[in-house]
Amino acid sequence: MKLRRRKNWFSRNCSHLYSGWRYGSQVEAESLSRLNELDEMKEKLDSRKLVMGNMSMHSKVVKEKVKKQEEQLSNDIRSLLVAGTSLSAASKRLQDESRSLAGERGYGQLRTLQRVFRTRQQYMVSQVHMLYPVRVAIGQAPEQELEFFNNSSSSGDSAGSKPLDHGSLTIAGLHLTVFTKMSFFTDKKEVQRSATALGYVAHVVTLIASYLQVPLRYPLRFGGSRSYIRDYAPSVEPSSSDLTSSSAVSTNSRPVEFPLFLEGQDSTRAAYAVFLLNKDIEQLLNYIGGRSIGPRHVLANLKELLRIILSPEYIDTSL
Repeated sequence: MKLRRRKNWFSRNCSHLYSGWRYGSQVEAESLSRLNELDEMKEKLDSRKLVMGNMSMHSKVVKEKVKKQEEQLSNDIRSLLVAGTSLSAASKRLQDESRSLAGERGYGQLRTLQRVFRTRQQYMVSQVHMLYPVRVAIGQAPEQELEFFNNSSSSGDSAGSKPLDHGSLTIAGLHLTVFTKMSFFTDKKEVQRSATALGYVAHVVTLIASYLQVPLRYPLRFGGSRSYIRDYAPSVEPSSSDLTSSSAVSTNSRPVEFPLFLEGQDSTRAAYAVFLLNKDIEQLLNYIGGRSIGPRHVLANLKELLRIILSPEYIDTSL
């Protein structure tokens, strides 16, 4: 009987123990499940915190950028205001200057002074033209202003010269004949008259250049019928060793003088002197807006220069 009771008690205890163990296993499983859920929720929370932190940093960067842009915009607005004020002041000054230029002491006075200056220039050139008139010869043999060539001629009074189509012009009554060479048959008086005519041309060119205040490319050394013209261009091409020298050496180089007469001189140098003299006349023509008739028409170009300066249009032409 006691043994049966013990067995029943043991079986009841075992049943209770089994039930408790089973209940504990269920509780432990539920606890583990909840812990896993908590861990997942924690990871999600951490990821959201990270995203929020990144968004917060980005927001700060954007905010700073916007602030800088606002400051830059504010500076630009201030600069525009200052520039607008300066522009308004400049516009007012421009209007004042325009009114002053339009007045009696402005552009009108400048035009008046220019007309007076041009009139004075015209008067002085007219005096030179009276001293050295360039006219077409009338009632004489159709002698012409001559071109120079380096070819030789057989003989005669016109030895070494060739006539041009433009001609019968004289300066102070003298024809200009440029001989390319001296020969036994060359008229010495004609050579002297040509040298005198070239001296007249050189004097006229020198005076007009001084009146117009134009520095001649080829300066003249006036000496009547024994005048010279200077060329500052080097007659010999520089070598490679010369290129190492300074530019001051070239500027200090002595000019080469060429005679505007043939007697006792090399004919090639004399012909080149006449060519340079014509270049000076072309320079003056270009300065006053004229055009050269040709590279060998010395008297024709000089006559055109005098015609333009002595014309009424010259006074009203702007510089």
